[in-house]
Amino acid sequence: MAFIKKHNTESVVQEDRQQARECPDLMAGLEDANPTTRRWAARDLVNCRDVASALVDRLKREGDLSVREVILTTLTRLGDSTAVAGLVDCLHSEDAALRNEAIEAMKQLPDEVAPIMQELLADPDPDVRIFAVNILESLRHPDVESWLIDVIETDPHVNVCATAVDLLSEVGTAAALEPLARFKARFADEPYVQFAADLALRRIHP
Repeated sequence: MAFIKKHNTESVVQEDRQQARECPDLMAGLEDANPTTRRWAARDLVNCRDVASALVDRLKREGDLSVREVILTTLTRLGDSTAVAGLVDCLHSEDAALRNEAIEAMKQLPDEVAPIMQELLADPDPDVRIFAVNILESLRHPDVESWLIDVIETDPHVNVCATAVDLLSEVGTAAALEPLARFKARFADEPYVQFAADLALRRIHP
């Protein structure tokens, strides 16, 4: 009795990958029941136009971690305004893992994120403003310090300000000394604020 050789799922999908690489096929592949097919589709869509919206939509529904990782990589490689807007929208998600993934992806797009940073720092949701400060940590933009100073001078939420002070302690210059002093006075009854501000002051001006 002859044995019939069975192809494993990965090899079958790999064959499909060689056969159907047109953009419409890849878009359809994002919705395939097989996560391997979705993963290949997400990877290869980087060569297609106007696909960021579909990738973001799939990202918000995707339950397979490996597929999510590839979608995020493709979005960062695309880096267009739709991709960035989609990542920003993920910051408002109830899914903590998705929020963290979006933050890490946005850290890889300093030039694309910088123009919308002030908008993020003014978001009505204080959690999103905290996420924005976290993104600043890797932004390496000349305005990072001035953005952080503006946060501690104007943001009404103590946790947002405290997050900004923590980063100022690492990147701040003499320009931050007086704002930090005013910040201490504004939150004089918050022990952690006093501690964090004093630490920043010592690091900036030992």
